[in-house]
Amino acid sequence: MRVLFVNRYFHPDHSATSQMLTDLTLDLARDGMDVVVITSRQLIDDPRARLASREQLDGIDVRRVWSTRFGRGSLVGRGLDYLSFYLGAGWRLARLCRRDDVVVAKTDPPLISVMAALVARARGARLVNWLHDLFPEIAERVGVPLVKGALANALRGMRNRSLQRARCNVVIGARMAAQVKALGIPPERVAIVHNWCDGDLVRPLPLEGHGVRRALHLEGRTVVMYSGNMGYAHEFATVLDAAERLRDRDDIVFLLVGDGVQRSFIEQEIARRRLGNVRMQPYQPRERLAESLTAANVHLVSLLPRLEGLMVPSKFYAIAAAGRPVLFIGAPEGELADLIEEARCGFQIPVGDGAGLAARIEALASDAETARRQGAAARQLFEQRFDRRLATAAWERTLRAVADARSVQGDA
Repeated sequence: MRVLFVNRYFHPDHSATSQMLTDLTLDLARDGMDVVVITSRQLIDDPRARLASREQLDGIDVRRVWSTRFGRGSLVGRGLDYLSFYLGAGWRLARLCRRDDVVVAKTDPPLISVMAALVARARGARLVNWLHDLFPEIAERVGVPLVKGALANALRGMRNRSLQRARCNVVIGARMAAQVKALGIPPERVAIVHNWCDGDLVRPLPLEGHGVRRALHLEGRTVVMYSGNMGYAHEFATVLDAAERLRDRDDIVFLLVGDGVQRSFIEQEIARRRLGNVRMQPYQPRERLAESLTAANVHLVSLLPRLEGLMVPSKFYAIAAAGRPVLFIGAPEGELADLIEEARCGFQIPVGDGAGLAARIEALASDAETARRQGAAARQLFEQRFDRRLATAAWERTLRAVADARSVQGDA
């Protein structure tokens, strides 16, 4: 059985989709599958990178195609990067794909499933879409210029046809599954496999004597961390409001780790408001992820309520693996809000309620036992439902079912 994955980023890139793909392909190759990854030569935070055009990674055949390297600084440059990757990846996939192969298309860049569906159909392969988000709906709801009206409807139509042609559409949450089914996709062609974290790589570490806390002079203080992408889907005004309300608490520090389109806004607001209690750090390499995440007493996760059902913040799974409480800024009826309430591993705070967020932080800062109990509950939830071995096993079952299924009308 041969499986070809298409995604713009792959190892050694540290973006969420890259890390998920790396984990999955390593596990599939270890279990004897013939795995090919078609990806770019870039890194998400270094568009000028020139990774090798071909390499073997523990049994995975990695094919890196050329693309422009403008990066994420402008919509035009990003669009050209997308277009050139579509062309390069499509050409490579057409050259490599054979009858009865399984082609797995991810969602970076958006609409890569459209190209993958065309190639899979022409080659007699079987298509699986791995949906980390739903485009163009996300672009419409965050107000991306041009992605609206007739253009958005045309893109949606192409996307929907690629979903209909797939043997299976794998989504990362129950609300996303409902959204996909509402598009007319048969329920038997929609599967939920949640994102994950490697529970052996990220484990709870004690706060006392913690290396990162010591290096950053944070011993004895309550560290409130945001770690990951600072993108349009996430909400930071509430966090900054809470930080401003707590600016006189010398024992509470906000540590924001990562990068993204909103980082410059955050830095400007820190300077404008003179928030000496907020620190910024760059992305941390994966091998230091456990040490970075466990430096926090409590973690922040945010998602704009209008994006519920269109994506699920993947940072939640690593936080749970690290055994820390979660403060979720988003919709009370959201996917993460439900998980947090079910597991009793944190609290949900409405967007815009900086006072409520500050109060929750102060309460956890003064009640170490509640923080410890919620962190332990997060780790227990993780071990039961979101560990890497569980997710990649579910993926393997899904791919083997697709490969073994008889052809039916409408397949790619």
